[in-house]
Amino acid sequence: MEATQAAQSALEHILLHHTGADGWVTLCRKDNNRWKQYHYRVEEVASTLSEWLGKDVYFSQNTFYRPARKIEYIRQLRALYVDVDNYLLNLDPMWTIGAMEANLFGEKIPEPNLIIHSGRGLACVWLIEPVPSQALPLWQAMENYLVRQLDKFGGDAKASDAARVLRLAGTVNSKSGEEVQVQVRHDYRYTLRDLEREYLPALTPKRGKTLAGGNTHHRLYKSYTLHYARMMDLLKLCEMREWDMTNYREITLFLYRYWSCCFLKDPAEALEATLETNDCFTRPLTRREVIKATRSAEKAFYAKSNPEANRIAQEKGYPGAGYNVSNAKLIEWLDITEEEQQKLDTIVGRGEKYRRNNSRRSEARRAAGKQTRDEYLGEADKRRQEAVRMRSQGMTQKAIAVALGVTQQWVSKTLKNSNL
Repeated sequence: MEATQAAQSALEHILLHHTGADGWVTLCRKDNNRWKQYHYRVEEVASTLSEWLGKDVYFSQNTFYRPARKIEYIRQLRALYVDVDNYLLNLDPMWTIGAMEANLFGEKIPEPNLIIHSGRGLACVWLIEPVPSQALPLWQAMENYLVRQLDKFGGDAKASDAARVLRLAGTVNSKSGEEVQVQVRHDYRYTLRDLEREYLPALTPKRGKTLAGGNTHHRLYKSYTLHYARMMDLLKLCEMREWDMTNYREITLFLYRYWSCCFLKDPAEALEATLETNDCFTRPLTRREVIKATRSAEKAFYAKSNPEANRIAQEKGYPGAGYNVSNAKLIEWLDITEEEQQKLDTIVGRGEKYRRNNSRRSEARRAAGKQTRDEYLGEADKRRQEAVRMRSQGMTQKAIAVALGVTQQWVSKTLKNSNL
């Protein structure tokens, strides 16, 4: 492929995917098994793309609010995708596409917008209307569903995190020497909620109804939500402490690695993310110390995924295998103050939960046009003062009651307490 044609193909691929995107797009190159990556605003990509043409070039499918390719920095979720390693099963790419068209597209999974011919395998990409990082648990549930549906064609579960990169059109796969090409099948952008309703109905079961097989998806969605929220709380705590976690480094990294394993379902990726988190500390541990201090987190993840280990744990009275750590224990381990808890989402104590519940009730009362307790007491005090003033001007108790819209009995009691 000529250089100008390659550049045009690469630019069209990125712009089709990311036109109008908010946040940073990552471009990566694999050179001697080492990743080199840089981050650009989408409007900057065209002017720098010529520097990236060549072998083994990738770009991020979602964007980031910081120039760092990590799931905790997701700005916009813009696509779902499955890396299909059909070559590992000795499946011809065109036969694989035909089989997916006949058995999956439009029935078990939506038809992808793009099919990337990566030089050896395929990648299916579904473009979605951009959603913020808060939708990541639902995104991950849908992503894992698509991977499972494509498993028999070589769907790669390890390439299913939101920070993933895929090959760029107009570049070359060094292992096969073939050009990366993109087949554009349609340009309709799906909405994540529509995909949920059509393909994951169990995530939002109707009241009073149990959907067939529904509880499995619902539990998975809740699990994704909790693990992601725990990870984000842990990072927020580090940021509040300006990454000075000197007395809490080991437990922080252990928890982060465990929750990352549970969320990503990819222990290797979780370890890399843990090592990157360690690098942010004011006094980081060595790589060897991190691996040693957090090794049991990965073992616990595998136990959590093991039916027999879960059965044994439940027989002993535990919710299941793995680490089921209470908020109270997390607060104790990390010495989280009440002020810090106010800025966290899930790692909060009983006192903070009560404060939030009271605050929600007060806001609900105000939204419904009802007075809060303080407002009610303030209004009552004003009425008492007005009743005393009116009486001092010679008004009768009956006239005061009519003027204030209260009972004469209330007026009598108020004046008596005021010695009038």
